[in-house]
Amino acid sequence: MNDPILQTFSLGFVWETDDPFLFCVHHEDAYPPGNEHLGPAASLAGRNLGQDFEGKDGWRMYHGRTVPGFPQHPHRGFETVTLVRRGFIDHSDSLGASGRFGGGDAQWMTAGRGVVHAEMFPLLDRRSPNPVELFQIWLNLPGEDKMVPPHYAMLWNPDIPRHVIRDDAGRVTEVTTVAGSLGGRLPPPPPPRSWASRPDTDVAIWSLRMEPGARWTLPAAAAGSHRRLYSFEGTSLKVAGHGVGASTGLKLRGLAEVELENGGDPAELLLLQGRPIGEPVVQHGPFVMNSSREIQQAFADYQRTRFGGWPWPKDDPVHPQAQGRFARHADGRVEGPEGG
Repeated sequence: MNDPILQTFSLGFVWETDDPFLFCVHHEDAYPPGNEHLGPAASLAGRNLGQDFEGKDGWRMYHGRTVPGFPQHPHRGFETVTLVRRGFIDHSDSLGASGRFGGGDAQWMTAGRGVVHAEMFPLLDRRSPNPVELFQIWLNLPGEDKMVPPHYAMLWNPDIPRHVIRDDAGRVTEVTTVAGSLGGRLPPPPPPRSWASRPDTDVAIWSLRMEPGARWTLPAAAAGSHRRLYSFEGTSLKVAGHGVGASTGLKLRGLAEVELENGGDPAELLLLQGRPIGEPVVQHGPFVMNSSREIQQAFADYQRTRFGGWPWPKDDPVHPQAQGRFARHADGRVEGPEGG
């Protein structure tokens, strides 16, 4: 039988991906208590503000100068999927949409023909640390959909399926499915023009937590699908009988079932899977198109139109400290994790 593991690799700050995925980052920051501006109640001296990615004291300001995060910046030609495990993100965009999400929520944004958005990490607790942990995943769009209207969707924590699977010894593997069916259960739908919205693309975004000693068999993917498994927590996992060290990624054979066996400490993993789009990818900064000419056009369009302009008074807007989780869409519709 063919070994289901095609390749192993170490996990850096940016994780290697395969078509249809473009990019994956696991952000994990141990922020201190917040201040009155929802930034860190700590000195920012010695940080390269605006480009703070070094992880000094266990946290980063990223492109933020007062509040950590990513002030307004444009995208075209792909989608962002942001799964927040701990902490919060304040979203604002050029369509006039805004929101606050976190604690297991996911945001799925189709940039399409162009959107500008800000993603700030408000530190809401003034007395205690504010840990933030999230995945940001970029999913490509096929050429025919790169210029569709932008779309912003929320997948609230209570609506995302969590599968609690017990092995013969009663040990638990929990699988959270942001995209892709497992056991006949589907998560909330992705945006309508997403590659994941097509029935034959086999897109799966799953996070896994395995108790010590737990065993589970990852079901086979569809023929032709690309599949990567990222082991980012734990040191004693076995994948198809092979020991996997800490912070290790695996490129897997799609058609194979894969036996996972955990050792003596909890393990956490992320799965990215999907049928490749199979088109040329030309990326320059925040734009992903099929040709250099289209990239040049994206820059020209952004310089001319600013993708609708920026309707907010600051480049790094945040919502009031007492504001709960919500999403306000461009058409004025407001929703929240309880149906809002």
